[in-house]
Amino acid sequence: MLMVIVLIVIVVGSVALGIWNPWAFPEIASNWGGIDLTVNITFVVTGIVFVLVSLFLIYCVWKFRYREDNRADYEPENERLEFWLTMVTTVGVVAMLAPGLLVWEDYVNVPDDAREVEVVASQWRWAYRFPGADGKLGTVHARNMSFDNPFGMNDNDPNGEDDVLVQSPHLYVPLNQPIKVLLRSTDVLHDFMVPDIRAKMDSVPGMITYFWFEPTKLGEYEVLCAELCGNGHYNMRGKMTIATPEDFDRWLDSHPTWAELKSGVANRPSNPVADRGREVAETNGCFACHTLDGSQTVGPTWQNLWGSTRSMSDGSSVVVDEAYLEESIREPNAKVVEGFPAAMIPYALSAEDMAALIEYIRFETSPQDDA
Repeated sequence: MLMVIVLIVIVVGSVALGIWNPWAFPEIASNWGGIDLTVNITFVVTGIVFVLVSLFLIYCVWKFRYREDNRADYEPENERLEFWLTMVTTVGVVAMLAPGLLVWEDYVNVPDDAREVEVVASQWRWAYRFPGADGKLGTVHARNMSFDNPFGMNDNDPNGEDDVLVQSPHLYVPLNQPIKVLLRSTDVLHDFMVPDIRAKMDSVPGMITYFWFEPTKLGEYEVLCAELCGNGHYNMRGKMTIATPEDFDRWLDSHPTWAELKSGVANRPSNPVADRGREVAETNGCFACHTLDGSQTVGPTWQNLWGSTRSMSDGSSVVVDEAYLEESIREPNAKVVEGFPAAMIPYALSAEDMAALIEYIRFETSPQDDA
């Protein structure tokens, strides 16, 4: 009898949580209401099956409880029962799969007027590329990737000269305009996911995947990696801002084209130690939490970092120099910047890598032109 009561409580509690769901989806910010409907149909079908199976289990526990005078019947087959179980199961499976197949067909059937954006995934950060005035993305290849060419651009393709390169995990998209999202990975399997627009897709090394959506609600939404991609996976986060077309254009204009990036690299003074420090930063996933353009993600931005004064969560202030940076890398919770969580893990870098990383930060983030 106790087991029957426990099973009844489990069934009633599960149904109650399904109806008054404290983990319900947030308000949707795209056109993919069909995905919500598909998920809800799955919940309903599986919920009905769960309740029916549980009620049958409760009945069996009660009906066939141990009694001294009971004798079991031998019935190895029941064709009628098997027929109805097969039919009901088939209907349930079709009810769950059919809506998903219909939505998937729309999900990868991109409208002709969609605007393209390429999502470039790497351990453990996001970067983005938009076509320029010609409306065409230039070709890329992994063999072209380097410190000076982080997107692997093909320098012989004129279509890539005006491509806009966004080396920040913060993405802007214009409101009420279809967006085709192209995805590629530079290393391992990742998954680009924005829960508020109900969209996700694997980013697979060696191939281009895609989907589309239409932003319908202004706001800032979280970007996640939904595939375990290494020890820095938890930090592979970003932001997507759905902006007015005017704000989007201003944001896009603030980022360099491939031609401008090449020109800046060509005119920049050589610093091999800083180049090595950039590799250290990329290898250890620093850009998953810190940006160079002033945008905020998990951690504070590195823009104009060197020599600046930072306020700490304990009310003190610190001038950013070599000693502070080394302490923050080896013991990140010793001094926590105001407004940010104590989320960084300690890094045990070699003396050579530490010196190179600090030199890169000094070289790249010093406000002085001659730094």
